[in-house]
Amino acid sequence: MTALLEARRLVKSFGATPALRGVDLTVEAGEVVAVLGASGSGKSTLLHCLAGLTRPDAGEVHLDGTRLDTATDRERTRLRRTAIGVVFQYGQLVPELTAQENVALPLLLGRRGKQEALAAAKTWLDRLGVGEQRDQRPGQLSGGQQQRVALARALVTEPRLVVADEPTGALDSIAAEQVMELLSGVARASGTTVVLVTHDLRVASYADREVVLRDGVVSGAGVLA
Repeated sequence: MTALLEARRLVKSFGATPALRGVDLTVEAGEVVAVLGASGSGKSTLLHCLAGLTRPDAGEVHLDGTRLDTATDRERTRLRRTAIGVVFQYGQLVPELTAQENVALPLLLGRRGKQEALAAAKTWLDRLGVGEQRDQRPGQLSGGQQQRVALARALVTEPRLVVADEPTGALDSIAAEQVMELLSGVARASGTTVVLVTHDLRVASYADREVVLRDGVVSGAGVLA
């Protein structure tokens, strides 16, 4: 396999509080990697650096030959519209838009035609089992349905990398398993690389490999049985 994502000696502090203390991480193309750790271990900060949402204070992030940590804000935004899909714990859907419009939004921001974008959004909603809810707004959807819509939005651009920050943290165990089955299944079927943050070992079991952070450093890694 070929490395798609590489983090080298990442350091990040918030004021006087260190979050990352020199993290190294390599993720192969097509891999599903779970980042585990207690609250405050630095796992969300690491994920945000990997997605270009946060600049590290020191170190490097490389995505498929592009260095994210020194890229301009405009370039990093472009990459998140084309090459990086992001899923947050609470979905962060736009409440005024329908499910279909939410999923189509990254394509529309990338100047895709409206009808083409909506058609692609419908395809992904159908694939993830929420096609019948395409005209409903987020407030009309259950938590599990909202996360499926958020997942469709992250995948609609067919990104090389999907990063997911506690994607099941707000869901009950049944909905969490359904979302993880969809995320891992779609990723493996399409060859998409996934890095997800979780504190739940059941969620991590869907990954190929786990990386454990403790106090801002990698304290363990391995292939999950």
